[in-house]
Amino acid sequence: MLNTAKKKLISALSACVIVFCAVAHGDEQAPGGPLQPLALNHAGVYALRDVEPALTGAGVKIAVICRSITYIDDKPQNDYRPNVAHRCFNNAQLTFHDLPGLAPGISPHATATCSILFGRDLEAFQPGLGGFRYQGVVPDADADVYEFWHFIINNVFSQSPPDADVVSASIGNEFDTWWTRGIEALAEQHGLIFVAAIGNGDGSCDPPLYPAAGANVIGVGVVDSVSSDDLAAALANFALARPEHSSFGPTGSGRSKPDIVAPGNCLVADPNDPNRYEPAGNWSSFATPVVAGTIGLLVQKAKQDPALTAAAPSLGANCVIKAIIMNSATKLPYWHRGRLETSDDHRAPLDYIQGAGMINAKAAYDQLTAGRAMPGNAPGTGWDKNILQAGVNPQSVYRITLPEPGEKRITATAVWNRHYNSTYPFAPVPEKDSNLRLELWAVDPNDHDNDYLLDYSDSAVDNVEHIYCRTDANYTTYEIVLSINDLDSSATDAPQQYGLAWTAADGPPADSFSYYDLNADGIVDKADFAVLVENWIRSREANAEYLTGDINANGTIDANDVEILFERTGQKADWYATRRSGAE
Repeated sequence: MLNTAKKKLISALSACVIVFCAVAHGDEQAPGGPLQPLALNHAGVYALRDVEPALTGAGVKIAVICRSITYIDDKPQNDYRPNVAHRCFNNAQLTFHDLPGLAPGISPHATATCSILFGRDLEAFQPGLGGFRYQGVVPDADADVYEFWHFIINNVFSQSPPDADVVSASIGNEFDTWWTRGIEALAEQHGLIFVAAIGNGDGSCDPPLYPAAGANVIGVGVVDSVSSDDLAAALANFALARPEHSSFGPTGSGRSKPDIVAPGNCLVADPNDPNRYEPAGNWSSFATPVVAGTIGLLVQKAKQDPALTAAAPSLGANCVIKAIIMNSATKLPYWHRGRLETSDDHRAPLDYIQGAGMINAKAAYDQLTAGRAMPGNAPGTGWDKNILQAGVNPQSVYRITLPEPGEKRITATAVWNRHYNSTYPFAPVPEKDSNLRLELWAVDPNDHDNDYLLDYSDSAVDNVEHIYCRTDANYTTYEIVLSINDLDSSATDAPQQYGLAWTAADGPPADSFSYYDLNADGIVDKADFAVLVENWIRSREANAEYLTGDINANGTIDANDVEILFERTGQKADWYATRRSGAE
């Protein structure tokens, strides 16, 4: 028998009758023609370029790991390369690393990922878009493109880090194995910044894939573009990360993954036509180079500014960069630590599908250039690379003062490495690992009896802790406290290097169209009610997946969410309404 809540849901669904409208979009024109991929605009890359036009990757080396398409007798046949004949690669600086004795071949997958990173074409054309300017994230970077098994044998097995500032890998394996642990060891022991795709969601029966699911790697999920038959609209507008397209946590070991998400439906080079471009689709493979390229821009800036050298490639810098991009990420609607429930899970530092949020290149740049600050009195935005050690300095305290706390949010992210042996099979070394705890305190300098713990993040399995908390209007002073929380008497007393980033800023808009447009087609209608009902039913199953639809954020999908959605019936997205009025 249907319970009362379900009856209300079905009743609200049947009462919803909406007229469907055509969907399209008009892009803003940039001087010389619009820029593509517009996914980079959504990720803040072009906004960053407006501030720092010279940040195009010059002086930075990006390694891209690409898998061969064809295998004969389990041997890769070297068809892993991007189509360098495409016009967007005319000025790209690409070097290839592969197994000798085999002729190279073209990979559509590599062509797409490399065009997102290194492409440039000032006179591009696509029949559905007309003329445009194509500009990748780091078009002036040096690129080393590695065949996957060549990289595994020559770099991972031998523990020889590549000559690269950032590594991007849009590949993955369902299981944690020797080569994924070898990548973890490279990151820990050399500070290698390794960015990898998390997988393509439960629609493909994929769990979080390794190495992205690993501790020391930056795992990237994908933010879907909107659902529109109009190509311009689909390439320019993005909604949410969705479980059916982006693999989500926790991992089998309980780790929160992904670390961050990014738009993936980029316009990319066609592997078969040197003048043609095509949409990549909503896949984490194509979100990964967006994140890796953004990190490349931060590395370029860190190399140029002596005050930022602690964030430049070096031992432990992978923790700093990871903390900076996660701390500056944009929280999308429905962001919530851990699973969908009434309160945040202090034991799960990240949202199981969004991670820390969506990459925001401009915000990450602002976080980086705010500069390094040591424990003690610190600015409202900053970062640090430092060390904790049991019995010596088991705690670091950063005190910030906000003259007008108002409705601000304090975000803080701590990252440190897990430890691995440096020889095959690269087994974990848990006796060297530390468990860190991150706390946020509201402080009364005049009476410490009034101090209280505002929020904390304390996972037993993650090597990331993340806080995203409203300020208290009655307090102007806050302390961010990072401490060793090793309760086991056998825990290590070795020094633990960490990266920490924090900021105090205005929170995101309280309202967003993506809360209501659950199928991302630009209008709130009966199709969204159908999604809500389906998610409501699935949310009551055992081991329920991450689901969207808890509009009022009370920890559950219920009849109240239906009522809110009903009130929004007929509402249209800006991109939908703008194109519609233009067409008429």
